[in-house]
Amino acid sequence: MVNITYDASGSIVWQDPDTGKIFVYNPGDIAWTLASTALVFIMIPGLGYFYSGLLRRKNALSMIYLSVMTIAVVSFQWFFWGFSLTFSETGSAFIGDLKYFGLKGVLEKPSIGSARIPSIVFCIYQLMFAAITPMLAIGGFADRAHLGPLLAFIFAWSTLVYDPIACWTWNSNGWSFAHGSYDFAGGTPVHISSGSAALAISVYLGKRRGYGTEALAYKPHNTTYVVLGTVFLWFGWFGFNGGSALSANLRAAQASIVTNLAASVGGLTWMLWDYRIERKWSAVGFCSGAIAGLVAITPGSGFVGSPAAVLFGFMAGTLCNFATQLKFVFGYDDSLDVFASHAIGGIVGNILTAIFAQASVAGFDGFTVIPGGWLDGHWIQLAWHIADSCAGVSYSFTMTTIILWIMHYIPGLRFRVSEGVEILGIDESDMGEFAYDYVAIEPELKGVSYVSSVVRRESDPESLMKERHSSASGNH
Repeated sequence: MVNITYDASGSIVWQDPDTGKIFVYNPGDIAWTLASTALVFIMIPGLGYFYSGLLRRKNALSMIYLSVMTIAVVSFQWFFWGFSLTFSETGSAFIGDLKYFGLKGVLEKPSIGSARIPSIVFCIYQLMFAAITPMLAIGGFADRAHLGPLLAFIFAWSTLVYDPIACWTWNSNGWSFAHGSYDFAGGTPVHISSGSAALAISVYLGKRRGYGTEALAYKPHNTTYVVLGTVFLWFGWFGFNGGSALSANLRAAQASIVTNLAASVGGLTWMLWDYRIERKWSAVGFCSGAIAGLVAITPGSGFVGSPAAVLFGFMAGTLCNFATQLKFVFGYDDSLDVFASHAIGGIVGNILTAIFAQASVAGFDGFTVIPGGWLDGHWIQLAWHIADSCAGVSYSFTMTTIILWIMHYIPGLRFRVSEGVEILGIDESDMGEFAYDYVAIEPELKGVSYVSSVVRRESDPESLMKERHSSASGNH
């Protein structure tokens, strides 16, 4: 039997058999954390729709598929050893041990994140963070990578990249946590790590076919998907940031307020920067800016006041917008601008958090005590945040590159598709399914042998295009 009782108010009471200390779990805190779990879950398919809408229709389904596939793979990895490697109390300053292997002992004891909720509630909530992070990074594979090897990549990347960074940031033994860095909801573990990984992926895969020509000067194939994905992300971010209070209190409400404000200002800022060039009111520009604002406010959402959130949104909408030009300066092909939005946005958020963090805001939950940031005269905070950001970028980029090259030399695990498959599209070549019925007209007319013949001749894309053109002409 579980060693718990209930008091007259319905709260769960657990007594530590070793120390005799009594812990009380309020049902409202548990309910808020579990509701936030569901909110963060919906962000993951939302991200799939956002990425899908930005691509060409021949690759539209693969990103939506990858979003749910990522949830499944990381859910197993988190059960297997991910939670233990990240949040075991007996781990090192860099990574945990296998104390909770297979979730053994993860139930009624107080969580390492907060003594106000039991470990099992904290575990399922943190799973959603672990799942959305590799999905953010997967944007670097868009348009030019096989889907099969991604199963192995996500498991390996979660283990070797996400778990260590999350451990040093949020585990009480972690080196960054011990030095007092403020990261309320994942500036470094989620956004800097995924954005840096996407950069490593883009460099490893190389440029897409037609890079630098009109062939890649396409507009997003489904702006409705982009808006829908943004809505899911924005909606879920209330659980992402507000839920990180791990309790239903004023700090959670404050985190929700600044999250919404930063997203709004970020969206307007990005859209206005684009308007000065295009003289068009871009829905994609607004959505991109809103996400940049959400990314930037993530580390500071439990530490800063509402006026600061306006600056978070403005700076993210500005700097992330300009950072999309870095790929042209340095010659890498980040097809979905994951590095510009998430790594740069995360760095902006970390730096601004060090400047605008306030002890009074952190104390809204009634028990958190911090020295604050520059507004409170705690000058060293900025140095710690810069160190944490640099460590996140360098570790994620380096380790992701190592994982990619190890997989490159394992038969069946190479990512880069041939030019013929890139012409055909990932949906048709790797899935045989499509986001829209009309994309499948040619395979329906030519029979199932069509895909097989393309794969056999994928090394000769010119003959493939001639056959497709002649077939289309004959059908007309």
